[in-house]
Amino acid sequence: MASQDAMTRIAEALERISPPGIGTPDLDAAEAFVWHVSPDRLEPVPVVSRVDIGLLVGIERSRDTLLANTMQFAKGFPANNVLLWGARGMGKSSLVKAAHAEAAKAAPSVKLIELQREDLPSIGRLLNILRGSSNRFILFCDDLSFDKDDSHYKSLKAVLDGGIEGRPENVVLYATSNRRHLMPRDMIENERQSSINPTEAVEEKVSLSDRFGLWLGFHACDQDNFLSMIRGYCDAYGIDIDDQTLRAEAVEWSQTRGGRSGRVAWQYVTDLAGRRGVRLSSQG
Repeated sequence: MASQDAMTRIAEALERISPPGIGTPDLDAAEAFVWHVSPDRLEPVPVVSRVDIGLLVGIERSRDTLLANTMQFAKGFPANNVLLWGARGMGKSSLVKAAHAEAAKAAPSVKLIELQREDLPSIGRLLNILRGSSNRFILFCDDLSFDKDDSHYKSLKAVLDGGIEGRPENVVLYATSNRRHLMPRDMIENERQSSINPTEAVEEKVSLSDRFGLWLGFHACDQDNFLSMIRGYCDAYGIDIDDQTLRAEAVEWSQTRGGRSGRVAWQYVTDLAGRRGVRLSSQG
């Protein structure tokens, strides 16, 4: 009897610490969600923090390519997984959110789901939830990269290659990274030098980038584009400033920040708006 009571208490304890199943989420509750684990759940995002696509200056080629791919997907046609890589602060994540907003205007069934790199091992469970839904899903992983001995990249293949079941036709992956090959160059070289078969040792990890159908590169902007970004923001939010003052202040601001980028441009606009008493809506 005592043994049975002990087993009962153990079973109850295991049940308490085991996360409950996600059940069937309401995928019409919002246009965007964040994927969480422990327990697995899709958290609706009431208001997505993003910039209007028309304010993204200096990345026109990448913008047009991503938007075309996203619209294809929204209309139910085949589309590629996309890796947006390159310079920090040049609008990679902003472009993903802006492209989704444009697609959602034409097809509200297109949902954006953000997941963190550390949650990649759970991606198979997420795909099982999304598979078969009448909605279409853009999985968004921001700032994706892998360090030495990091095996999370193997989980990424579930959405890039799909395994034995295949990637659900209603899911694509958009990822941003500062690295074209998703890992440091010195790590690739170290593995090549220390391996018995150098080529095979790194091929699996390096080829991960090749599994993205589209690579979109982002590079540091020049001064003209930097000033155009700021002028576009000022006009959009009603910040009154003449060109000469804007140029002088913006150039000085970029020098104090050690470079020019879309992020630095927005930081200057935030400062300017505060000084001029102008309110800004949330941006991403």
